[in-house]
Amino acid sequence: MPALPSDPSHGGASPLQPPLWRQLQLTAGALASIRAGTSGSVAFEAVEPALRPGVQALGFQVLRWLGRAEALRRHLAKRTPPPLPDALLCTALGLAWDAAQSPYEPFTLVDQTVEAAKRNPATRAQASFINACLRRFLRERDELVAATDAEPVAHWNHPRWWIEKLKRDHPRDWQRVLQADNAQAPMTLRVNVRKTAAGPYRNELAALDMPATPVALNGLQLARARPVQQLPGFADGACSVQDAAAQLAAPLLLDGLAAPSGRRLRVLDACAAPGGKTAHLLEFAGPDALELTALEVDAVRSRRIDETLARLDLQAKVLVADAARPADWWDRTPFDAILLDAPCTASGIVRRHPDVRWLRRESDTAQLALQQAALLAALWPLVQPGGRLLYCTCSVFREEGSQQIDAFLAHNTDARLRPSPGHLLPQSGANARAVQDNPLGDHDGFFYALLEKHPG
Repeated sequence: MPALPSDPSHGGASPLQPPLWRQLQLTAGALASIRAGTSGSVAFEAVEPALRPGVQALGFQVLRWLGRAEALRRHLAKRTPPPLPDALLCTALGLAWDAAQSPYEPFTLVDQTVEAAKRNPATRAQASFINACLRRFLRERDELVAATDAEPVAHWNHPRWWIEKLKRDHPRDWQRVLQADNAQAPMTLRVNVRKTAAGPYRNELAALDMPATPVALNGLQLARARPVQQLPGFADGACSVQDAAAQLAAPLLLDGLAAPSGRRLRVLDACAAPGGKTAHLLEFAGPDALELTALEVDAVRSRRIDETLARLDLQAKVLVADAARPADWWDRTPFDAILLDAPCTASGIVRRHPDVRWLRRESDTAQLALQQAALLAALWPLVQPGGRLLYCTCSVFREEGSQQIDAFLAHNTDARLRPSPGHLLPQSGANARAVQDNPLGDHDGFFYALLEKHPG
């Protein structure tokens, strides 16, 4: 979590240490936006840069405990307040309900939340109500928390449908997945082997008091997250930030795959933004070994691929195009390898994006599964015999993983499933017997299936 301001009072705070009441106002505003359907990244991006790290840190903690906060608010208020006062009240409850994890003393949070309400015209009329609710919470905290323990959404801080789906999909592991979702994710780096090696780079980090542990193939997990500007050589492409599970994609797709003599491997990254896996493919194989095309349907997100490649001094053919419509962009030359990192619910990365669980709806999974199936159907004909397609999603739901691939294999007799990790659950080494996984077992939730095309 980014450093929070050390001075919670509303008087005498320096510009670099904004008053806590102001941060609570901004956190509540972001929460209200997310509840209205705005993604967390957009909501926090709207906060002025100087205040953003502290507000995002508070906001992430609130989002991780929002189920509990809303349950407590229902016990404290007979009727739901208007959106912004309710967001401010739930912000305070999300931060204060567990004193052991609270960034400030609960009394301080209550005082500053009431101050935040008084200083905003949109919440001023509700200041006395918020004060009464929070003072009662302080008096009856243990009883109120105990009263909400039996509510699954409050206990697990996920929507009820999400909890039930995990129970069905992973009956032995669902509780562990939910617990992992509420933890902070580590900061993991992928060392660029074209510029340095993991060992020497780890020594550089240690010299700057940034201890790190080896993970994945050329990855390093930092003991504590740092701004990328502090990482040695980051601007020159020495490393990239990438979760250990995501670092499996390039070696899975390319390991042991060779092009016929006299030409480079033709590779497609079908849903490429922001370009992390695109870059890793080039780093892993060597930029001269691949003829790589990267697709992204969104023009704005496509620019992030260009920025990623420029920082790492790599090149690829970047196209703004829909992977599901090959007639618009394909030159009719088959690909040796295709990476399909398909759009999904992002249910495997909620510890990094805690807003996702509250934004998703139960119907989203089925809709996204249809999109994934359409992409598989559109791209499989583009793979030449003997070539590969790696299907992956950052999801823990079987509908977007094993069930999707089972259906694909049933309808495509020329497809063979090669050894693949399958479902990787957050902070677990699931299916590690098939593919060597992060030895620490600390990674996001992911699904991988490597398909090889055989003559029909």
